[in-house]
Amino acid sequence: MIKNIIFDFGDIFINLDKEAVYRELRTYGFNEMTPELTTLAQDYETGLMTSEAFMEGLKMQFPNAEKADLKRAWNSILLDFPEHRLDFIEQLKEEDEHRLFLLSNTNEIHIEYVKGTMGEERFDRFQRCFEQFYLSHEIRRRKPNTDIYEFVLEANGLTPEQTFFVDDTKANTDAAQTLGIHCWHLKVGKEDVIDLKKRL
Repeated sequence: MIKNIIFDFGDIFINLDKEAVYRELRTYGFNEMTPELTTLAQDYETGLMTSEAFMEGLKMQFPNAEKADLKRAWNSILLDFPEHRLDFIEQLKEEDEHRLFLLSNTNEIHIEYVKGTMGEERFDRFQRCFEQFYLSHEIRRRKPNTDIYEFVLEANGLTPEQTFFVDDTKANTDAAQTLGIHCWHLKVGKEDVIDLKKRL
């Protein structure tokens, strides 16, 4: 019996354009992801550097760009948060049949942008739906590393066999499954989180 549900954020609740950042950065000379850029992004996502240090790091990679342009490019991945998904998670919270958790690979700049575009009131409504709201830069762990799932399970006394995880990235659900967590690898554009109960 499923008692606990862990949700990803991006492309589960908020829509993303995962290629947008690369498109935007081409203006400033981006061709492909380099090991330096990958390390920079992952270190920032796990809270190993401040937003200021991250922007400095981006500026070093793209010296012809202004920091404001780089910040805009960085946030271009983030699209809209459909109201029907907010209604869905609020209803699920209201039913009180499962413990609800959010687990997202994200960073301070993105979360601040989301709060600004959603508005504090809508963002607070969303956040209040969850018993715990785990962001990778705050807990210094990121998916798909299994230690992030072990952290959530242990911190909340969750049993893997009673836990269901929804994520749009197969590597993330594959990693969670190795711990015995039930998973739904949601196909973006073909499936919607509001159909969760068909999967439980």
